[in-house]
Amino acid sequence: MSDERTIFELLQIGREDAAAIGAPGRAPLPYKALRELAARVIVKLNDLGIGRGDRVAIVLPNGPEMASAFVTVASAATTAPLNPDYKAEEFEFYLNDLQAKALLVEAGSHSPAIDIAQKLGIAVIELTVPKGAPAGYFELTGSTIGETASPGPAEPGDVALILHTSGTTSRPKIVPLSHRNVTASAQNIVHSLTLTQADKCLNIMPLFHIHGLIAAVLSSLRAGANVTCTPGFNALKIFGWIGEEKPSWYSAVPTMHQAVLSRGARNKEIIENANLRFIRSSSASLPPQVMTSLEEMWNCPVIEAYGMTEASHQMAANPLPPSKRVPGSVGIASGPEIAIMSAEGKILKSNETGEIVIRGENVTAGYENNPKANAEAFTEGWFRTGDQGIMTSEGYLTITGRLKEIINRGGEKISPREVDEVLMNHPAVDQVVTFALPHEKLGEDVAAAIVLKDGHNATEAELRDFAAISLAAFKVPRSILLLDEIPKGATGKLQRIGLAEKLGLVT
Repeated sequence: MSDERTIFELLQIGREDAAAIGAPGRAPLPYKALRELAARVIVKLNDLGIGRGDRVAIVLPNGPEMASAFVTVASAATTAPLNPDYKAEEFEFYLNDLQAKALLVEAGSHSPAIDIAQKLGIAVIELTVPKGAPAGYFELTGSTIGETASPGPAEPGDVALILHTSGTTSRPKIVPLSHRNVTASAQNIVHSLTLTQADKCLNIMPLFHIHGLIAAVLSSLRAGANVTCTPGFNALKIFGWIGEEKPSWYSAVPTMHQAVLSRGARNKEIIENANLRFIRSSSASLPPQVMTSLEEMWNCPVIEAYGMTEASHQMAANPLPPSKRVPGSVGIASGPEIAIMSAEGKILKSNETGEIVIRGENVTAGYENNPKANAEAFTEGWFRTGDQGIMTSEGYLTITGRLKEIINRGGEKISPREVDEVLMNHPAVDQVVTFALPHEKLGEDVAAAIVLKDGHNATEAELRDFAAISLAAFKVPRSILLLDEIPKGATGKLQRIGLAEKLGLVT
């Protein structure tokens, strides 16, 4: 068990002169400087009237300063990173909902969040990067808003990070994560990936999302390793970054992995000279075909992991070789306990299908101001993930679908993932998302949105016939849409819920 119960304590681990936070084309910030920065940020925020438990919304572009702002501001207060691409209305909702005490933005920023903060009477703090400063170094300026109620470094039970659930079907829920939660999760990831001070992560994930914040940034700092922060995912630039920065790993969502794969043939020299120890995939299911192609391309294992905001990210992960990996499975419990539960709340046996439930130090204590959601989410101390799955006697977990995404076609239950995996085997198919299409008699029918590979052709009828070889008739998509691109969420995830509406299929 780790002794580092707060982010500030976790920052003390790395060797003083070792690189902590980096960025392409910039000098890295050593651990000694990061620790000094965190200590200064605590004092500065306290001077401005912000301390433990006060909420600071962070609206910064992806990059090293977003990473260092997260860990240093969390050392003093509660961070609430927000997507910089939100519109004014969205900022108003989130800043109100969070009851933010301050908003942190880049000096010179034109974010609509600033006008909204001023309208709501929320203090604005500006972050400046001095010319020539190492990656992640910054200075803060702002007006004092009064005495700090709780100064000094945050404590283990304090809330380090607040995020909202994606809210595809309902109002987003507030998920508070304590220092104890997030440091436990970082330690779980270090353990499952055997991260050491010699590792270097290339972060391409957005840093307003749990995946990038914990899996890339906090786990690297927990290992005393380096995290090099890019401006965000860019399929045209990632090979250049890998060539220049020589990372030992990166973590991404499946759509990013597919985009990288599609450009592999043009970057053979970089691929040959890359020194990746592994690649990690999380936040959505990785088609087995994509995993195989990635491993062949990079000549390293692809580790599929399973995470969610309420668990401070990671819950399960496939182990690294020589331990057994199971393609299509999200691996074994990695930190929290995992079980499969029936709808009635009974723990099921191996190979029985039910809801995946978890409990452990990385799991949130509950949603904020939402007793109804908490009553539905917790049973006998177990958190109900909303995912349906099955666990083998060896402890390998396979997700069979999101309970809300299971298609109910006239009483027949269909897992969209099963249909996805069959259609992905067609040689012309690059991406597929199977989803529910409202039907007046059946309630729901099966539909699929498909992107074809460059230079390949296939008709709807041909794809339906192909699916029918492997699937029972009721599982074959009644409607197949051939698209240039499938709409994605802010983090690059393909979203099944609401896709029929997004594609204009529901009147």
